[in-house]
Amino acid sequence: MPDLGNPTQKVAVIIPAKDEAESIAATIRASKAIPRADLFVVIDDGSSDHTGDAARSAGAVVVRHSVNRGKASAMETGAKVVAMRDPEDGPARLILFLDADLGDSAAETFPLVESVLNGRVDCAIAALPKQQGAGGHGFVTRLARRGIRWATGWEPTQPLSGQRCLRSEAFFDCLPLSHKWGVETGMTIDLLVNGYSVQEVPCDLTHRATGNDFAGYRHRLEQYTDVFLTLAARFLKRVRAPRRLRIEAGENQEPGAVYHLAYRG
Repeated sequence: MPDLGNPTQKVAVIIPAKDEAESIAATIRASKAIPRADLFVVIDDGSSDHTGDAARSAGAVVVRHSVNRGKASAMETGAKVVAMRDPEDGPARLILFLDADLGDSAAETFPLVESVLNGRVDCAIAALPKQQGAGGHGFVTRLARRGIRWATGWEPTQPLSGQRCLRSEAFFDCLPLSHKWGVETGMTIDLLVNGYSVQEVPCDLTHRATGNDFAGYRHRLEQYTDVFLTLAARFLKRVRAPRRLRIEAGENQEPGAVYHLAYRG
């Protein structure tokens, strides 16, 4: 039986979604199988289809942005909705961010929740298996990986993974989030620089892969631009862990282990 820590600790699932009417209901239903998850929030980020209706029918709390604001804004909105619904006399819910297109595989994110519930790590990030039909040449991933390593010493295998569970206070310490597709890269840097721990956890997830057609290349160009701007902003603002900590933690890191910059008073 896994150690799930404080029995009163609950989990909120937040799903940013745009034009995901075909997959959102299955993702919500699957996420209801995650132990301790008791609140499901979908941010309908300016959809032109029936994403909101499908999510509401599946039992989620739905908040709609009348225009598309991007993933980062949807995540912020979702976390604020959860905070308003947290109990006054109990711990704040853990936050589990999921992509809308996970479908039935969303239940496989429980290892992320377990890692945070048992106190092993502040933020658990899903490491996905290779996705069938995925295109691209890894340019965005390499840029994000190198930027995170520059700022923190950590070299993640999947720096763009959007499936992540973290403590509420850790999330709010990262606000404001980076613009659009730079959100995961920026959040990872900010978490580590602020003294939180992170870990990549294998999860058997499937989602819609980005192919090598025109739409796929356009999406990757947008990703690359947003990640580059995220890293440039941190470079200019000198958001970087002290050199000694980066070197010490970076030299001792192991794949899949908890990574933490050991700040000392």
